[in-house]
Order: sequence, then structure tokens, then C-alpha cells
Amino acid sequence: MELDQKKSAMKVKELRDLIDFIKSTGLEEVNIETEQFKLKVKRSSDVSVHHVAPPSSVPAPTTISTSGPSFTEAQNQALGEASKDNFLNIKSPMIGTLYMAANPESPDFVKVGDTVKVGDTVCVIEAMKLFNEIEADVAGKIVRILAENANPVEFDQPLFLIDPS
Repeated sequence: MELDQKKSAMKVKELRDLIDFIKSTGLEEVNIETEQFKLKVKRSSDVSVHHVAPPSSVPAPTTISTSGPSFTEAQNQALGEASKDNFLNIKSPMIGTLYMAANPESPDFVKVGDTVKVGDTVCVIEAMKLFNEIEADVAGKIVRILAENANPVEFDQPLFLIDPS
């Protein structure tokens, strides 16, 4: 970790919280630069990180919270249907705000009926001003979108139903 300390406005606890959050997202490298400081955090590991399904041993960060129920009634019903019809889920690997497109003027990454391959970007999740591309970890056809654009999502929340056949 490199820190250029001209007038570092971040306290040690804030840095630790930021590093812990970055670890929980599975990102390999993050660069943050403001007028007051530069911060570069880079993990080195021989294990490749897949951005869609982080290890379940990674806890969700405790510094971010969302209010309300975890899943809506429609999502719970869709999850019931998924087990019946053998659909697979693409789940959120982190807490944040889900966006279906790169920006408001761009088309959505995917829509119901689209076919995706492993590694295709299906959405982005913003967490702490970082935009993380979420990739499909399964190939198949998008059957249902379970989360709404520009709304908060929770760690491990199902986002898409995929028909792998």
C-alpha cells in the first residue's frame, strides 16, 4: 500500500475500514486519488478471483447497511420457481447499488430473453464510489431479472435467474 501524505484527511481507522471493504469485494487493485492524497491498494495472490461469487467466508462489510427486507415477495416467489424449474441464480457478490447499464444513456447490459456466456457483464454494482462489473458465472438464457435498476442490493442476493439449458 502506498500513501502520499501531503494533507491526509483519512484517519487510520478509515483506511483500515476501506481496505477491509476492498478485501471483501474481491478486487485485486484499487487506486484512489484526491487533491489531498493518493492511495493505491494492490493484493498479490496466486489465486484468481472471480468477481461474481466471492468465497462465502468473506463477511459482508459492516460499515454499509441497507434498510428494509432482504428480498421482495416477488423475488422469494421467483426463487421458489427457480428450484422447481432448475434455474440458476447470479447473485450479488457485495453490498451496493445495482445498475443495469454503464450509464443512463447506454442500453442495459442484459434483458430478459438474452443469452449470456460465462464472463459476460450482466450489471455493475457501485460500492463506496467504486463501480464493479458483475459477470455471469453460468451460461444460459436470462429468464428473470430479480433486482431493480438503481436500487440497493445485499451480499448474496439473487439478481438474475438463468436457464442453463
